[in-house]
Amino acid sequence: MATIRDIAREAQVSIATVSRVLNEDATLAVTPQTRQRIYAVCEQLNYKPRKSKKKAHALSEQRHNLGLLLWNSGEQEQQDPYFLSIRQGIENQCAELGFDIVKTIRMYGDSPEYRDLSNLDGLFVVGNVDPQDLHEIFPKRDRTVYVANTPEVGEIDAVVVDLEQAVNDVLSYLLEHGYRNIGFVGGQEFMHRLERTMSEIPEKRRKAFENIMRANKLYRERNVYVGDWTILSGYKLMQSAIAKGDLPEAFFFANDPMAIGALRAIKEAGLSVPDDVAIVGMDDIEMAAFASVPLTTVKIYSEQMGRSAVNLMAERLRGRDVPLRVVVPTRLIVRESCGAKTK
Repeated sequence: MATIRDIAREAQVSIATVSRVLNEDATLAVTPQTRQRIYAVCEQLNYKPRKSKKKAHALSEQRHNLGLLLWNSGEQEQQDPYFLSIRQGIENQCAELGFDIVKTIRMYGDSPEYRDLSNLDGLFVVGNVDPQDLHEIFPKRDRTVYVANTPEVGEIDAVVVDLEQAVNDVLSYLLEHGYRNIGFVGGQEFMHRLERTMSEIPEKRRKAFENIMRANKLYRERNVYVGDWTILSGYKLMQSAIAKGDLPEAFFFANDPMAIGALRAIKEAGLSVPDDVAIVGMDDIEMAAFASVPLTTVKIYSEQMGRSAVNLMAERLRGRDVPLRVVVPTRLIVRESCGAKTK
């Protein structure tokens, strides 16, 4: 008998896309051709929707309706695949466990709809969303799972990355290979409220960079550049750094898109990576390995972050009442953009 996984394979889409199309999810942005291809494969394989045995065994006969609240717009998500991968991890794991995501809300979408959340059994929140603000529209804190944010509310589960350790791994590598004049390029971090206001909060990667460099008596404020997390911003900030002169020997970029933009600016200036300046990014997006100079980066297991959030929700629905904080590890991946400089 055909399964949703078979449909996804034959239609060449993700399991989550098949699930959302079959559940007529109005928030899903796919072409009419893709929808028609999925329906055609279902008919071809004689697919009959049925309740997942895993779901029935683990979570009883009751269907659990879940919501997904995303801080960013679709356009912002495409510019930074980190959050795209988290969302896909949530959707894929929900599809595999038989959960239904019945409501997807983007805070910076065209018209976010925050009403009618009372029918939800649980809510995933991706990014920095004010937990007190959220509590007003979804008071079930023990059925809320934050991803890429650690709210100071004890009842809420969270899935995070140890960004401080990741930055320490990068700088330890650079220092061990003789780099001393090291720059930082990153973006601003904000706490978002439901009425689309926001307040700046400390950005953990930048703070960790400053602390480590100060501890080594190597910190130079002029080598810190802050933009808006996009490829274009990385490109322009690197142009500024080159024009300023006394270019650092190496730069740590707080995400890969900014690092990839910087590679273009460096090439246009007639400089070479890593001979003139070494580059390290963060996230290990798919493009990182295929950049003009393959990018040394910190791999963040963002899809696993999303899947872990669903597993936490499943435990809550089974009755766990102790809040948990899951820290997903990172890994430094060394490629050509960061040569081994000798002291």
